[in-house]
Amino acid sequence: MIKITNAVKQQANKIARYIMLAMNHECCKNFAGSSHTLEDFHNMMTRLVAREDSQYSYKNTLVALDEDSEAVIGVCVSYDGADLHRLRKAFIEEAIKEFGIDYSGIDDETEKDELYIDSLAVDERYRNMGIASALLKATCKKAESLNIPSTGLLVDCGNPKAEQLYSKLGFKYLNDTAWGGHKMKHLQKQIIDK
Repeated sequence: MIKITNAVKQQANKIARYIMLAMNHECCKNFAGSSHTLEDFHNMMTRLVAREDSQYSYKNTLVALDEDSEAVIGVCVSYDGADLHRLRKAFIEEAIKEFGIDYSGIDDETEKDELYIDSLAVDERYRNMGIASALLKATCKKAESLNIPSTGLLVDCGNPKAEQLYSKLGFKYLNDTAWGGHKMKHLQKQIIDK
């Protein structure tokens, strides 16, 4: 059995690994630059998860726990799109400090009136067990409790299996976009009628 709950700071290291899984390692290496390793990127992400003012903060994260071992087996990181620029400052600061790269010009991936699902990942040993669906449903309830009208996410055009899952849960195509050099689709689910 699994349990979906709010993350705690002590899970930052594990949550960072799942965020990197969601981003994919090619994207992580791209962000880190040619003279840095995936481990360097993981160290930065762990610091960002441990912070309270970061888009990747544990405060913005729901975790799926294996009820027997209490191990983190999946994560869903989401935040109010209206807070993107404030929350992204932490990533920009950490990337300059860690890699000497300024990402202040990065495109926006969300907007106000949207609880943005930044990262969703499940341990490969626990896939096809409904964990991603449970995390997404809990995130939609989070949007409702925060009185945010919709929940949105970007899905890579090369990942039709993920898109199929999102569609099954009521996410609808909004527009085409790109992020991290990949063609993406912006999907959104209405939670509250405006």
